[in-house]
Amino acid sequence: MKNFVEELTWRGMVHDIMPGTEEQLNKEMTTAYIGFDPTSDSLHIGSLVPIIILVHLQKCGHKPIALIGGATGMIGDPSGKSDERNLLDEAALAKNVEGIKGVLSRFLDFNSKDANAPVLVNNYDWMKEFSFIGFVRDVGKRITVNYMMAKDSVKKRLTGEAGSGMSFTEFTYQLIQGYDFYHLHKEYNCLLQLGGSDQWGNITTGTELVRRMNNEGAKAYAMTCPLITKADGSKFGKSEGGNIWLDADKTSVYKFYQFWLNTTDADAEKYIKIFTFLPQKEIEALIEEHKQAPHLRVLQKRLAGEVTTFVHGEANLEDSVKKSEFVFSNYAKEDLQDLNDEFFTDIFGEFFVSPVKKSALGIEANIIDVLTEATGIFPSRGEARKALMANAVAINKEKINETYTLSESDVILDKYILISFGKKKNFVVPVES
Repeated sequence: MKNFVEELTWRGMVHDIMPGTEEQLNKEMTTAYIGFDPTSDSLHIGSLVPIIILVHLQKCGHKPIALIGGATGMIGDPSGKSDERNLLDEAALAKNVEGIKGVLSRFLDFNSKDANAPVLVNNYDWMKEFSFIGFVRDVGKRITVNYMMAKDSVKKRLTGEAGSGMSFTEFTYQLIQGYDFYHLHKEYNCLLQLGGSDQWGNITTGTELVRRMNNEGAKAYAMTCPLITKADGSKFGKSEGGNIWLDADKTSVYKFYQFWLNTTDADAEKYIKIFTFLPQKEIEALIEEHKQAPHLRVLQKRLAGEVTTFVHGEANLEDSVKKSEFVFSNYAKEDLQDLNDEFFTDIFGEFFVSPVKKSALGIEANIIDVLTEATGIFPSRGEARKALMANAVAINKEKINETYTLSESDVILDKYILISFGKKKNFVVPVES
């Protein structure tokens, strides 16, 4: 068996680990779980870390359990939050749970017959039978309020360091998550809970419940990974357009690929260890190769390729690479005309501005009016005129001046006009009939 802790350690994916955890993992096949919060009907790239940890776990010969929090999702985890979340109704939660099941099934084969085959569970299945009185008698009496209040996630809220206090609903969250560990321990002999470093308090409550609700000597372990951040300290996983999702209908494969391709050198060096399964020697060689010629972006290209293949498959990677190469090529108007609509909207979709009517093109379509009042590309006529005089504006990659008049011949694919300002700013004007 491969050493799971050792593998995650060199990748920078171990934050806290309970004594005895590594020894247990090295001794025998061990069942471990990670929970996924159903706050949406999909998962974004922040959830790639726990998914990858479960994949590593199975590769190292252990048995992974992916738990979807259908019950805990009704409460909301207070860890790392300054205010209470809005509670979701059962219909929304059911939709989210099904969506997350679909995402997880792309990475873990829950139908496998292997001895260490992954298992998918939903804590609503065992929590729904509990009465309030039953829960406080059987579970609540096992953990003292003093113990629960000592957790950082609780202390910060109660002292006013974060938010305006904590409801009883949120306060019970760690007990319910702790009961999950006990249930999985009893039903699947699950000995280890994994999660992000912000979950340490909840996870250790679970280890305590396992010990206190079982016979003396019951084993339970905990291990967390660091929360992923960017080199500049900003939040990982978001772009200007919001979250980067793992479903192509929420974030196109091309945009997903571009997210990784556009990482900084410092982030790429860290991310290639965390988000790929490449071996240590190969990663070290890639980092060294990148340092010799950073402008070639060897690290970013390999990172983007590996993660996109893992999440979306080889064929979608090839399509994304083709689109990326087109964007950075010296394409001309004729090349734009040869594109299909899906290709065009995928690479330019985020640059759409206000539409214009096809009937307005021609003698009335003064270019300065189009660049300002009609589309808002420039905030004032003066700035638009200045850019035109500097030869910095192009229509479908062809430079224009302030005397230019838009016509139907400027419409590509029968519905778009691509306006560029300088080398990097693109705007797509939809043309409506």
